[in-house]
This record gives sequence, structure tokens and C-alpha cells, in this order.
Amino acid sequence: MNFDSILPTFIAESRELLQAMEEALLRIEQFPNDTDTINAIFRAAHTIKGSAGLFGLNDIVAFTHVAESVLDKVRSGELQVAGKLVALLLAAGDHMTVLVNNAADGDELTATTHETGQMLIAQLNIYLGGDGNSAQIASVKVPVEYELFHTTQGGSEVETDLWHISLRFGLDVYRSGMDPLSFIRYLSTLGDIHHILTLFDAMPAAQAMDPESCYLGFEISFKSNVDKATIESVFDFVSENCKIRILPPRSKITEYLQFIADMPGEELRIGEILVRCGTLTEHELETALKLQHDEGAQHARPIGEVLMDAELVPPPVVAAALEKQREVKGSKNSEANLIRVDAEKLDQLINLVGELIIAGASTTLIAKRAGVQELLEATTTLSRLVEEVRDTALTLRMVQIGGTFNRFQRVVRDVSQELGKDIDLIISGADTELDKTVVEKIGDPLTHLVRNAMDHGIESAAVRLARGKPAKGILKLNAYHDAGSIVIEVSDDGGGLNKERILKKAIERGLISESAILSDKEIYNLIFEAGFSTADVISNLSGRGVGMDVVRRNIQALRGTVDLDSIEGQGSTVRIRLPLTLAIIDGFLVGVGNATYVIPLDMVVECIELSAHDHDDSDKRYLNLRGEVLPYRRLREHFEMPGQAARRENIVVVRYGDEKAGLVVDKLLGEFQTVIKPLGTIFQHLQGIGGSTILGNGEVALILDVPGLMKQVIDGPGVENRIGNPSVVQV
Repeated sequence: MNFDSILPTFIAESRELLQAMEEALLRIEQFPNDTDTINAIFRAAHTIKGSAGLFGLNDIVAFTHVAESVLDKVRSGELQVAGKLVALLLAAGDHMTVLVNNAADGDELTATTHETGQMLIAQLNIYLGGDGNSAQIASVKVPVEYELFHTTQGGSEVETDLWHISLRFGLDVYRSGMDPLSFIRYLSTLGDIHHILTLFDAMPAAQAMDPESCYLGFEISFKSNVDKATIESVFDFVSENCKIRILPPRSKITEYLQFIADMPGEELRIGEILVRCGTLTEHELETALKLQHDEGAQHARPIGEVLMDAELVPPPVVAAALEKQREVKGSKNSEANLIRVDAEKLDQLINLVGELIIAGASTTLIAKRAGVQELLEATTTLSRLVEEVRDTALTLRMVQIGGTFNRFQRVVRDVSQELGKDIDLIISGADTELDKTVVEKIGDPLTHLVRNAMDHGIESAAVRLARGKPAKGILKLNAYHDAGSIVIEVSDDGGGLNKERILKKAIERGLISESAILSDKEIYNLIFEAGFSTADVISNLSGRGVGMDVVRRNIQALRGTVDLDSIEGQGSTVRIRLPLTLAIIDGFLVGVGNATYVIPLDMVVECIELSAHDHDDSDKRYLNLRGEVLPYRRLREHFEMPGQAARRENIVVVRYGDEKAGLVVDKLLGEFQTVIKPLGTIFQHLQGIGGSTILGNGEVALILDVPGLMKQVIDGPGVENRIGNPSVVQV
């Protein structure tokens, strides 16, 4: 087998196991008696260690074995789960991640990594009863995992590096012309008989004894390099009338366990696994199957239990075979449902689908111009299929945000301990899906918000108790879909924001004038300004005026928005609104003069005609939409486009969050599958424009940034960035 070709699979699976291991460790701290979680942690470490051994990654094997030994003590109940032990195991998991990443890069261990590993091994060794002497631990070897001791009838212990053969000859062995001692003499040609004990337990009373019957039994300690099948073959001529048990030495058990672990992922029965690894012979398997059959279908025990009761196979080997069978079945089920695909290949697929959409739009336009009915029907079918391909391709990149949320379990635990606060993280909406690209880029902004909420938002236990709150603080992460967007909320039940203090700082920094009149929401959102901070003490977590402005910039780069609500004394909520995907959207085409714009269809509520009595000359216009005040703005004026407005104008009512606004356009051109193209660097600072797309006729249409436009429509006419004819935009 070419192990180099499957190393990336090992790396990917190990990272997944380490992530699952970290989540399980965080759970077990809250529920220390959850045996299923404890077993899951142990299995993760055991799987990584076993797989690493296949690739000769001895650093991973040696370190993981020590951690696994501690976990085994936890699993057996010898160690109790406590905060210090969980912290140590989390640190061990971090170091295993470093070792796995090191193996992925093919690098040698750095001195720092080696020292960290030695320090952690020393700490783990204390839990194993060692003295933590790193000099003794530096050359950690994986010891024998199972020791099996055999005793004779007299109770003496048999050496564990010897085969143990238990013979009970049949009564008729002499009548068949066989001499029991001849078999033992022949056995000595295959190795050395270290010890033999003759048993007389089957001997009857003298008056009942038959001189032609054999009542003897033998317990033999035998040293040899041959396999079990060869030893069994010595007794072939008497096997039908004898009871023979052949138990392997300790070293052989270790070989069997390693052989089972290294077996390929074939679906085999327990008996087949044991025969293949050499711990069970075909004859023994047939005997066990016969015993199982004789028990009857209703009362038949599992074959593994039959083998152990008959003492044909050591229990650890049966357990290893059962675990291997479960692993193979689990992997087969996973392989049947899932397939690993390189993310770059998915990105390439999305790009090709985007080009297909553009080509399809061009084909549809040509068909309309030609006016051939058959061609129009064909292009309609093509458009429908392209749309289905688009939707399917986009779902391939959709992932649940729960994976990102769960990473903050560790962040909250570590930071709360550093701050000396008791904080619980509550996650909801973990199954909400969004584009993988968005998930990857939202991690850093969320980290800033979570740390800021824990440092600035949630008070210390003493302060909380003084304010009549529970000593334990609550931090919530929530996600949900709303109007074609995904909303992510970071909430805390801390002290909230002090409006007066924020205003004072903003005036001191010249962000606003002393005479400015701001709403509560506008005041709170001042904290997203660059360099703004109300912290009196600078810590390694926050207070340096960096972080919240970075959050806003990163989210705006994803075509999203962020705002904040707070109630002083009760807590704060930061709300992030993001598009579901950054690649392809359904758009609504509108025309203004000779220019074409695209509005994301999910944000379009309705279209109405702008009647003559709705016209006025004020900069900020409103109309009555069925009893609701609707602010609106003409895109022609907003972008300072030349020419006269159309005689019949239309208003496209858009919604973002809880707010509505109207965009006045000349023409409504209908729905359009929009492939989002980024603007050239020179235009990236423009407000109200979120990207561009290519129409079927080859012209460029600008994609409107509805959140940015709505802010300008609602807040006033102060628009700093104007843009003229979009046909000259660089794409």
C-alpha cells in the first residue's frame, strides 16, 4: 500500500477526531458521569494513535499513548474528571493537533514543540502514578496493552511469553492405537517444553477404572515461534476425541491486536477476523459454530461470547475484533453517504456554473431575437435545468454553522478562567446553513465579539450578586434565516452599554459634535468606529481600541452589516446579517436610463407605480404605503445620472431586517440569475454598490448594496460616493 497517498486522509480524519475530542472534553466537564462521552474521548485518542502507527509517526504514537493511558484510568473509574484534568487533556489535545499539523507539513519537530510535549507528558505521568521525571519519559515506548496470565490446576503462574496448551485426551485414545506421550514428544520438535503438569482429575475410583481407557490430562508451557494452526496440527489424529485449548503468549496477543488494527476495511464476521489474524483456527471456529448451533436459534449466544466461554480466544482479542467490525461498518455507512471533495474543486464548479448561467442568458436573448418557437422552448428548458444545477451546486458548499459555534465552547472556557468569571455558553440555531466561504471568514469577527462580551459585558460574580443577578453569566450564540440572509446574534446578560459614557468618548475623539442628536442605536453603534474604546484598563483581551472596527470591516467585506442593541444593566446583543452565499444569487433587474442594476430578489417586497401626487421636491421623500410611511429615493438622482426620468416611474420596495425603503427606477426588467463579480480595486470604496454581473448581451450591470442604500435613504441625502455610467466599471 502506498501510505503517502492516504496520509492526507489520516490528517483530515485526525483533525475531525481532535475537534470531536475537544467538544467531548468540554461536555464531560459539565457531566462527569457520562460514560458514553468518556468512551468517545478514549476511542478518538486510540484511533489516532493506531492510525499514526501505520505511518510511522512515532511522536504522535508516543505522546497519544500517554494521554490514552490517562483516559483509560478515567474510563475505568480510577480517576475522577475534574477541572484540572480536563484542562490538561485539552492542552494535550492541542499538542496532538500541533503534531498532526506537523506531520501534514512534513516538518521536523521544533525545540519548542518537543519541550511542550515533554512538559505535558510529565504532567500526564503524574496521573499515571509516575514522578513526572521528563528524563525517564523522554523515550516513551508503547507497552503491551493486554497481559493474560494462565494458571495450572495447582495455582502456579505460567510465564506470559509461553504458549499454554491444555490437553484432555479421549477415553478411547489407547483403543485407537494412539499413545498420548508420542504427541507430546512430537510437539517438542517444534519448540521447547518448559513445563508440563499431568492431571488426574478425571481418574475414577479403582474399582471403576478401565485399564484400556485414558484418564490423563496435561497442562503444557511451550515456547515456539510457530503459529497456532501448526501447534494444533500436531494433534490432528486425535482432535475429534480430545479437548484441546491453545492459548497464545502475551507477545502473540499483542501481535494479534496489532494485526486486527492494521487489517484493511473489509466487512468480515468475527470468526473470519480471528482466523485471519491467527488467534483462531478453522477447526476451533467450526467447533464454536457447532456449539452455537446446538444452543438453538432462540437462545444462541454471539459467537464471540461462545469463543470466550470455551477459552478458545483471549477476551481482549475478541474485543478488538468486535471493535474492528464496528469501525468497518461505521466507515462503510459513512462512505455510502459522504464523499470527501477538495474545496477548490467545489469553487471551480461554482465558477463554471456561473459562466454557464451567463452563457445561458446570452442564448435566451438570442432566441428571443430570433423568434423561433422551438428555440424559445429549448432555451426555456435549458434555463430551468441551469437553475436546478445552480441550486444543487450551491447546496454543496452549504455547511451548518454549528461547527463554528462549537469551537467557542473552548474559547469561553479558557477566557472565563483567565478572567476569573463563571460563564455559560448557550448555542441555538446550530443547524442553520450558509456558504462555506462565509463560515470560514466569520470566525475571527465572532471571536472578537465573544471575547469582548466576556471581558466588557459580563460582570464579575461579586458585582452580579450585588445587582441581584445569578453569579454565573450567560453568553448566547444564535443563528437563523431571515429574508434571504442569515442573522447571527451574540448576546450577553451583562451590564450593557452606558450611553452617556459612549457619547462623552465620541465627543472627545471628535467623532460627533456636542450638538449632535443621535438615537440610542446610533449611539451604541459608535463603538464600531476605529480606535473607539471605553475601557479604563488595557488587557490582553481588549481595551486597545482595535477589534470592533475590525469586526465591522470584515463583515462589510462579506456584504453584510452589523449593529448593536443594549439595555443598561441587562445586557447587549450584537446582530450580524450576512448573505447566504457570495457566488450566485437570484436578482431583480431594473433600468435607470441606459444603465441596468440588479437588486437581490430576496430583499424585494413588491413593486408599485409612483403616482404623480407622490412627487415632491424635498431631498428626503416619503409616501403612504397602505398606512405605512415609506422613505424612498430615485436611483437616477442618487447616482447623479444624466438625462430625464421616465414618464412612468416605478418604486421597488426593499426590506432589510425590520426596515423598508423604496428605490425609484425607470424600468422593471424582471428576474435574473446573477453571478456576482467583484468590482475592481478602484471602485471597492463605493457605497451602495455590492458588485457587478454580466448580462446576456455582454453588458455590465451593477449589483446594488441594499443595506448601504437603505441607510442612506433613511438617514439622509449625504452621499459621498457617486458613480456614473456602470458600463465602464472594471470587472
